[in-house]
Amino acid sequence: MKKIKLVMMLLVCLQIGSFSFLEAFAQKTSEVGLGIGGANYKGEISPNYRFLNNRPALTVFYKKDISKAVVARAGILFGQTRAKDINVDLPVNQFRQADMRTNLGELAIGIDYNFLDYYDMKRRVRWTPYFFTGAALANYNNKVVFNNDLIKPFENGFILGIPMGVGVKYALSYHWNLGLEVAARKTVLKGGDKFDYLKTKEYSPNPPQNLQFANPYDKDWYFYNGISISYTFYKIVCPDVYKKDPKLLRR
Repeated sequence: MKKIKLVMMLLVCLQIGSFSFLEAFAQKTSEVGLGIGGANYKGEISPNYRFLNNRPALTVFYKKDISKAVVARAGILFGQTRAKDINVDLPVNQFRQADMRTNLGELAIGIDYNFLDYYDMKRRVRWTPYFFTGAALANYNNKVVFNNDLIKPFENGFILGIPMGVGVKYALSYHWNLGLEVAARKTVLKGGDKFDYLKTKEYSPNPPQNLQFANPYDKDWYFYNGISISYTFYKIVCPDVYKKDPKLLRR
């Protein structure tokens, strides 16, 4: 009986075992993926999330498991946002008539929390909802026009954000996964109101500043929602007792 167990251990360490062997020992996973979807914005020009403001966005990400439930993640996001005062039926927006467009690049790190055991091969259908949060640094260049008068040309800047979101991941096969994700980024610190360039609380009679007045304490948000395809790499880890004494595998 002892010899049989040792033979099974050897097969697992060589990664030539079956799924039942894979589940008997610790396994490490890493995942790379590509997502496409839409980027959006909420701020002075768009006080509420407006689906029609979505513009194309692309994301590339890498994930590494810490445990069965917790996964570290890092990603890059490229996208655009667009919003117009004319689409908001509020007196301030109708008077101001601002038109904003922004190109966005983001680098983010964080963690996922899987609510179900996604790596349990005994499950007939492998899927899990998950929640994630983290920190993000975004590079933007935006352009703001008031009543067809350019007030701010495209220029670069940086802002910090706190990503928060939910998603669902489904295993198409042993390695391939399909994902759906919806996320919001709350901008923070002084750069948090730079997306729309509306930060002047006092009304000025001198154009075009007379159309810039806004709430300088209302920080902007930006969003990403999309679908993804990813590939999971599995690595079988031998128990420490066999790493410390490899001779056990030869008995």
